[in-house]
Amino acid sequence: MRRHRFAASVLTAVGALLAGALSATSADAAPSPSPAPTSFAPKAAAKGFWTAERMRGATPLDLVRATPGSFTAPVPGGQEAVVGPTSFPQAGGPWTGGGAVVKTSGRVFFTFGGRTASCSGNSVTSRNGSTVITAGHCVKYQGSWHTNWVFVPGYDNGQAPYGQWSATKILATDQWAASEDINYDVGAAVVAPLNGRTLAETVGAQGLKFNGGYNKPMYAFGFPAADPYDGSKLIHCSGNSSKDFLFSKDHSLGCNMTGGSSGGPWFESFDEATGTGLQTSVNSFGYTFLPNRMFGPYFGNEAKAVYDKAQAS
Repeated sequence: MRRHRFAASVLTAVGALLAGALSATSADAAPSPSPAPTSFAPKAAAKGFWTAERMRGATPLDLVRATPGSFTAPVPGGQEAVVGPTSFPQAGGPWTGGGAVVKTSGRVFFTFGGRTASCSGNSVTSRNGSTVITAGHCVKYQGSWHTNWVFVPGYDNGQAPYGQWSATKILATDQWAASEDINYDVGAAVVAPLNGRTLAETVGAQGLKFNGGYNKPMYAFGFPAADPYDGSKLIHCSGNSSKDFLFSKDHSLGCNMTGGSSGGPWFESFDEATGTGLQTSVNSFGYTFLPNRMFGPYFGNEAKAVYDKAQAS
């Protein structure tokens, strides 16, 4: 994803982040710092804050690895391929197949660094019926938790057909919260009921799968908002995934989605007829030197832990 517009500073190298976790080795050593909070309770966005105009103008937030040791903001590029959803593999095109995914997937909006920004997310099955899974950097980035956080399922060109769902709590994996380790770029949100109903009661929810292995047929969805996309519609990619052989433990998939797609769901066992599958990753980052490839974190025990915390909230 070398083609996003969001201007952000370089993230610290993953190795340096891990090396920074030091512990005291003697009784008179300085005490270890308190663990980084893994969740945050944001204030609900003011009524009317997320207008259609503000949602359309939100800056897409995604990550790209420009060099082996750093992450920067992506830059625009790539081309949109408009083909039917039954094409497999699919490099990136509008989803026209209908089904559950058009309601469970949505855009995520929040305030970051004094500006409005966007990602993607997905409603998942949970005990509280109010859990959204997204990328870790879509809840916390560069050490700060996002504010004015809302999920808009079924987003349609500035419209929120199923309402705007405000987060009462946003969470990240322990590893992302502590050091923004790209291998664990998984976040979650618990959203407040709307009109007396939970999110799952309103739009449905997709199942999840953890520790499912690599090298599977995958479908990825999101709302890319950087050129050549504009965030107005649900885009998908599909193909046989593989394991990143470079600098992460992530899944890899041929896909030209751009900024704003981060946090959108990856499914295995996806049924095009019903639009349902088992979520097993999220759109996370790309390498500038590998255009048209998306990477998503492996849903292992760490991802399950943050999901369990969210659904128990």
